[in-house]
Amino acid sequence: MATPKKPVSIPAGASATPQHLGEEARAELDQTQKEIKEIDLLLQQTSAEVDRLAQRNAQAASNLKQLEASLDTVPRADLQAAYTAALDAQKRLFMMRGQLEKLQSDQHNVGRYVGYLRKVADSLQQLPDRPGPASTTATPESDTTSQTSIVRIIEAQEQERQRLVRQLHDGPAQSLTNLILQAEICERVFDTDSERARRELGELKTAVTSTFQKVRDYMFDLRPMMLDDLGLIPTIRRYVDHYNEKSGVPAVLTVTGSERRFAPYKEVVVFRVIQELLANVRVHSHATRAQILLDVSDDLIQTTVEDNGSGFNVAEVLNVAQPKGIGLPTLRERVAMLGGEIRIDSSIGRGTKVSLQMPI
Repeated sequence: MATPKKPVSIPAGASATPQHLGEEARAELDQTQKEIKEIDLLLQQTSAEVDRLAQRNAQAASNLKQLEASLDTVPRADLQAAYTAALDAQKRLFMMRGQLEKLQSDQHNVGRYVGYLRKVADSLQQLPDRPGPASTTATPESDTTSQTSIVRIIEAQEQERQRLVRQLHDGPAQSLTNLILQAEICERVFDTDSERARRELGELKTAVTSTFQKVRDYMFDLRPMMLDDLGLIPTIRRYVDHYNEKSGVPAVLTVTGSERRFAPYKEVVVFRVIQELLANVRVHSHATRAQILLDVSDDLIQTTVEDNGSGFNVAEVLNVAQPKGIGLPTLRERVAMLGGEIRIDSSIGRGTKVSLQMPI
């Protein structure tokens, strides 16, 4: 994804004149315009590929329909090959359409950024070439920092959506396609082979149950309904139970203080922090156990997620320009916006301890 880059910062002691800032904005504008041209080219190529794959998908569906018309005489190997070809065509088309939508979103976002840079550059050209008097208003540097934080949060949200789309495609979407094919087989053989139809229906019921559970899991990861209904602590308890069932890394939750509700948006942030940290434990840490401590006092919520995994270099992780998933840098920014703080204690070979403290 082509994303706006942070403008070059002004060296210490240099005067932040409108002319200097205007030059920086123009340079950033030129670079971003080059990036949007690259996106436009990729859009054209991807759109053409989507059209080609749509034709291939239609042809595979047509071939499959012809074989189904004479199901009783078609060899099972030929029928299986036709189903496989149809599934492959659907999968490739689905993935390429997702890429096309992603590029269209990038084009829109970068286009808006180009417009913003153009306005900034034009406005700075109209100002006198001297630093303004000192004041308590926001500086260009603070505006740039704030904008960079917003861009990173938007990127993290898009990356999370992409992850969910991939999971839905590889899980429920693929399963639903198989369910349709199984249902069609049952329909074809119902009158001619009742025993086979009964077996196919049994397998269909099992597949439906499995798919339903996967959809429930994805819904819970995306937005647990009980977070709105019951609050943070019951949701965290349920999430840790679910985590222990699925992850293979035992996690122990300890809750102290007063179990009560507080601002919904803060409950969401705390839940997302714990969710992301446990995901990191499962995917990256190589840990054999994890511990979550959650304390709610009268005016403060504190939580700690600790594991005995391989650890990491904190400075390197926090300096990653575009972390995968939500990422620790983005989590720290979200919490800081609410007046909180995240502290990370880790080093290679001795596990990780992440602590959150936020006023409520």
